[in-house]
Amino acid sequence: MILNYIKLSLRNLLRDSVYAGINIGGLALGIAASIMLMLWVQEELSYDTFHSKADHIYKINAKFNNNGTETVWSITPGPIATFGKQSIPAIKEAVRISDYHSTALFTYGDKKITEDRLKAYIDNSFFKVFDVHFINGNPDKPFTDINSVVISASVAKKIFNTTDAVGKVFKLNEEKDYTVAGVFEDFPQNSTLQYVVFFPFEILIKNYSANVYWKSLESDWGNYDYHTFLWLNEGASADSVASQLTAIHHANQKEAESLSYIAQPLSKLHLYGADLSEEGIQTVRIFFIIALAILLIACINYINLATARATKRAKEVGVRKTVGADRTKLIVQFLSESAIISILSLLLAMVFIQLAIPFYNILAGKTLSFDLTDATVLYLVSGSLLVTWLVSGIYPALVLSAFKPMEVIRGKLTISGGNSTFRKILVVTQFSLSIMIIIGTLVVGEQLAFIRDRKLGFNKENIFTFGMRGKMYDNKNTIRNELLRNLAIEEVTFSNQNVLNIENTTSDTDWDGKVEGTEFMVHGMAIDENFMKTMGMEITTGEGFRDAVSDTATYILNETAVQEAGIEDPIGKSFTLWQTKGIIKGVVKDFHHRSIHKKIEPTVFLYRPNWFWLVYVKTNGAQNQEAVAAAQDVWKQYNPAYPFEYKFMDDAYDKMYNNEQRLSKLFTGFSAIAICISCLGLFGLATFTAAQRVKEIGIRKVMGASINQIIILLSKDFLWLVMIAFVIAAPVSWYIMEQWLADFAYRAPMAWSIFAVTGSIVLALAFLTMSFQTIKAALGNPVNSLRSE
Repeated sequence: MILNYIKLSLRNLLRDSVYAGINIGGLALGIAASIMLMLWVQEELSYDTFHSKADHIYKINAKFNNNGTETVWSITPGPIATFGKQSIPAIKEAVRISDYHSTALFTYGDKKITEDRLKAYIDNSFFKVFDVHFINGNPDKPFTDINSVVISASVAKKIFNTTDAVGKVFKLNEEKDYTVAGVFEDFPQNSTLQYVVFFPFEILIKNYSANVYWKSLESDWGNYDYHTFLWLNEGASADSVASQLTAIHHANQKEAESLSYIAQPLSKLHLYGADLSEEGIQTVRIFFIIALAILLIACINYINLATARATKRAKEVGVRKTVGADRTKLIVQFLSESAIISILSLLLAMVFIQLAIPFYNILAGKTLSFDLTDATVLYLVSGSLLVTWLVSGIYPALVLSAFKPMEVIRGKLTISGGNSTFRKILVVTQFSLSIMIIIGTLVVGEQLAFIRDRKLGFNKENIFTFGMRGKMYDNKNTIRNELLRNLAIEEVTFSNQNVLNIENTTSDTDWDGKVEGTEFMVHGMAIDENFMKTMGMEITTGEGFRDAVSDTATYILNETAVQEAGIEDPIGKSFTLWQTKGIIKGVVKDFHHRSIHKKIEPTVFLYRPNWFWLVYVKTNGAQNQEAVAAAQDVWKQYNPAYPFEYKFMDDAYDKMYNNEQRLSKLFTGFSAIAICISCLGLFGLATFTAAQRVKEIGIRKVMGASINQIIILLSKDFLWLVMIAFVIAAPVSWYIMEQWLADFAYRAPMAWSIFAVTGSIVLALAFLTMSFQTIKAALGNPVNSLRSE
């Protein structure tokens, strides 16, 4: 019986190949888009889930409340991990990670290899807390001594051409020998931690430079430079542990009254901020909704096309019922036909996916694969097939099987009323979803344009940066003069921070008029006398540095620092930073030194020539490559063994918003797919309506109606559906995108023009879609339509 149904279904599809092509193509496009989006969503949600203890691992972050302004850092002081494990029974293990920021040079025999991927100093407990598979070595005793390292398989192959590297010795930065104590498999892509080289944390403890306040690293409560992870006992309260850590810190540093600790679950490390704010998870939710929406749009498209074709199947149903077929058998027959269409659509969708996945990965910045042996892929394929079959097949099967044979035979069959209303609801749903996706696309685009055009408070154009090494520190002036001799270079300046991301932060401050107990968090950045002029920063009050010895006892504050400290008439007032007392020499206009996801924060500039390590080179804009070549020549004089690495600031700035740029491109692509499938659904409804009203159109034409009047008659109902969809979608999409924009401290307004443009685009596309059927019906010969009357 089933085999017979399959034969009948195939015959029906072949009989109306246009209908079959539109149906299968629309469903295939929807399934392919939905599966690709769900692959992206699944990959994002899978981060760090491979760790067996993931449910009990927490990252400890530091939160400061300064005059009602909360700031959260993802780093902590070194002692908190040690004291926490000693004092809190709920902590099973604690591990610290301190990033090794520089590019490393490994020398093995005559071979010199540089590595700029993530490297870190870690506690031995790292391998107890996190799942790391050792190829060689002992994870229970990862380091044999202070001069040993653990490296990834990719690094081992890069240096030694083998993963069997335990016991091999290399020289780091042409200074010190290290012995490989272990080799581990590289972390998977869905790992937040992507380190490739580990050094023992004891190196930092041994090399700690004691100061007047802190005698050792294990007692330094003022240096926030370490990532702290805790493995808690089963059933332990992370919030309680965080409160106890806060009490421990307050007991050891009385001044840290505004500090408290928060525990961030490992599962929320990738998609949430350090303050547990929803950052990436909002995008994941949006894409999950889009995936379901596109699949639903495709299913609605099938339903509309199937019901639009219902009158052509009415006689078939009438005859079958007359010869004894009951409704159940007819439902099975139509569900079989739907299953065949769903299977064929899925097979075509898989072809689409295989063709599109390389481009999709480039667009999404992923390395996703479509492998049916992968359980996740298999679940997505099976689920898509089942959902498509049931959602798109049940309603047409119920409608088609409900025809009454006597009405069909007498030619009195009507498909209207509730069924017609339901089909219109489906079209409204289709276009509502499509409109929401289009509005989302435009909002993301507007925000990206806002980011791109926003004045940062400094000039990032035609400026590139590179770090100094070795003897370059002692020859800064020589390097500067040599670079300035090149006509492609306009200016050279130095600092100790990247102005796009000033990381150095401290509360070790004092100033005239400071209220006792007030804690003030500032970013500190050392610059030379040419920095502000080169970067185009504006001094609003006072003056900049002049390369004078006296400058070492002066500071320049940004406007936010002056405001939050409550300093009136700041020029000449006393200000102390890191126990060095000086006076405020100038106030610089506020500038963005982080992503505009974050508010502008207090910043203090100081003059410390012996702190500089970063070089900024401003070109004339017309000879950028000549300027880079000149810098590379200087580099090779001092560091021939190291590769010359530089970054143009505008490229680095754009890179900060890679996720938003990818989101915009993905939104654009999938909104095009959604509206394309929706228009196919509208085409189905137009086909159905034209078929139902063919005699009415004939009569109207006989009575003198013009073609334009007929087109307006057939089109107005469709356009009303689209307008209703817009009225529904506009407020919903406004709310969703408001939530997304809330993650930005500075954002573009959601202008009314976005909604106007969307409405115009959708109405135009809907009208063009309907035009084919309405014009065809209006041009039809009324004699043919009325012949049977």
